[in-house]
Amino acid sequence: MSGQKGTKQPFWLGGAAASMAVCFTHPLDLTKYRMQVLHTRAPMLSTLYGFAVRDGIPSLWSGLSASVLRQSTYSTARFGLYTILSRQMQKRSGGAKPSTTSTIACAGVAGGLAGVVGNPTEVVLVRMCADAAKPPAERFLYSDAVTALVRIAREEGVKVFGRGLSANIVRSVLMSELSTPDNAHKLFADLEQDVSQIAPYAAAKKTILTRTRLKDDIRTHALASLFAGTAATTACAPADVLKSRIQSATKGSTVLQVARDGLRQEGPMFLMKGWTPAWLRLTPHTVLTFVIMEKLSELVSMTAATPVPARATA
Repeated sequence: MSGQKGTKQPFWLGGAAASMAVCFTHPLDLTKYRMQVLHTRAPMLSTLYGFAVRDGIPSLWSGLSASVLRQSTYSTARFGLYTILSRQMQKRSGGAKPSTTSTIACAGVAGGLAGVVGNPTEVVLVRMCADAAKPPAERFLYSDAVTALVRIAREEGVKVFGRGLSANIVRSVLMSELSTPDNAHKLFADLEQDVSQIAPYAAAKKTILTRTRLKDDIRTHALASLFAGTAATTACAPADVLKSRIQSATKGSTVLQVARDGLRQEGPMFLMKGWTPAWLRLTPHTVLTFVIMEKLSELVSMTAATPVPARATA
């Protein structure tokens, strides 16, 4: 763990790092949401290029304020809740290393609860990102994320913030359990268990170490993370598409209605829309998040270790 051993990091560290990381990966998120709500089969590059030509390259960062707000709520809750649950689990086991089942349970519960906390900002994010993909008459035209929150509450009622909640919880649970990188906890709290126990990452890492000459180093971690990210993106894609379509709609609809309409009009592959940008975005976003969190952790530790000068007495 970076910084002073035993130093507990602030709960907001993960959310701050994720908010910074998303500034670099937002265009991929934007493209994913637009592909998910469009009733076409246009590939990622065609979608990205088309909107960049039509609206200009800076438009690929439209909705960034919503993306930062979403990470500030969802990621902060996810990291904070996982840390709390892990510590409690460790205390109940007398300090013993938690089992694989316990680790997965902590990640899943933290992800699900974070999905609930972040759902209102998820609604704002999907709407702001998908706006340009809609006909002008159907656009929400929010100027920023805070304005969007106020307008939704005033014009449509707070119940709209719950749209797509069930699909978002499913997605958040799966993403938390399937894509947590190796030693993530060491950057956030002084826990002894290894988050790499989570199935896809652990399976990939074990296979690489036993069937190749690679060692347990950064190359192995990167390859295992790539496998885990692919598994997570694929497993989460259907819930992500359903969530985006429900949240971007001007009128309320259920998961079953959206699924039925999509299957009838576009076929089963509509559930995989936006897979490519989601997959491309996951690895750099994860790496950036934990690299930034590492640096923030070091900064916090250095600040905590810096002695405060004594005030001069008269």
